[in-house]
Amino acid sequence: MKYRAFGKQALSCSEIGFGAWAIGGSWGTQADADSIAALNRALDLGVNFIDTAAGYGNGRSEKLIAQVLRERAAAGKKESIFVATKTPPSDGTWPPSPYDKAEERYSEAYLRQNVATRAANLGTNKIDLLQLHTWTRAWNRNPTPFKILRALQAEGKVGLIGISTPEQDQNSVIDLMRGGWVDSVQVIYNLFEQEPAAELLDVAKATGVGVIVRVVFDEGVLTGKFTKETRIANDDFRAKYFEGDRLERAVSRAEAIRSDLEGSNYTMAQAAIYSAIRHYLRAIEAAGTDEAKAVMAKMREIPVNDFYTKNGRVREDGRMIVFCDRLLDAGSWR
Repeated sequence: MKYRAFGKQALSCSEIGFGAWAIGGSWGTQADADSIAALNRALDLGVNFIDTAAGYGNGRSEKLIAQVLRERAAAGKKESIFVATKTPPSDGTWPPSPYDKAEERYSEAYLRQNVATRAANLGTNKIDLLQLHTWTRAWNRNPTPFKILRALQAEGKVGLIGISTPEQDQNSVIDLMRGGWVDSVQVIYNLFEQEPAAELLDVAKATGVGVIVRVVFDEGVLTGKFTKETRIANDDFRAKYFEGDRLERAVSRAEAIRSDLEGSNYTMAQAAIYSAIRHYLRAIEAAGTDEAKAVMAKMREIPVNDFYTKNGRVREDGRMIVFCDRLLDAGSWR
């Protein structure tokens, strides 16, 4: 495992993190024993960053993480594991409407209660990183929730403060970074979704904000395991995500990527992860347990220019901007 800085924080993060949504539920049948084994395996291999949320099984994910860390400590393991979690807005539309009021969806009373619940589930007095799970740019002019979180930070209840981007408007968090309201941002960034590279990632670098990449496999299709005949169980949220002809279109684009990778010695999953962690920014990859073997596959030491000059284009300063013309075209489907 390799490690890198997390924004400007004095924190050395594993380049690959453990995304803990699946262990909480909503990804089909998931036995706790399998979840515990997967998390232990990830930690044994050097992962020291875990990302979870209140909404991942209504606290189930957080409680399993706490159980694993508690058992490892009791077994005498000396390790420092950084756990990030997320607080959703109170009941209402998701993502929040521009007409919603921040002080109502993330009121002080609600945030204090929710943060206390997150800490209790995780078995800690201080949350390493508390992220708001969604946002609307309408609140940027007066980001009251972050003022409350800064107060909780001063009280020692929260370490770092972050935001998880709303899928339909990821750039809404740019003003928050420039305003110094957040220590981290969590973004969708993968071989299909490249928009953050246009501005958001540069702003994160300039402001010293840590970046957590999510959906690197585009909910599994970029592992190369899906086919047009794949059927997703009704208790798996991806049945909705890939409804209609979306799965068929996604698989077609993924197969085009597979063709581009011929001769590179990369599996689909490796290329998906590698493309994120070799970006010039300080970023970590939150990958789900569904693809545990692919996530933990040994990353080959191929210099970035050797790979991307063969399969894509590289700017004069050596920073990758697109992976290849075909992959750039594939991004238009989302």
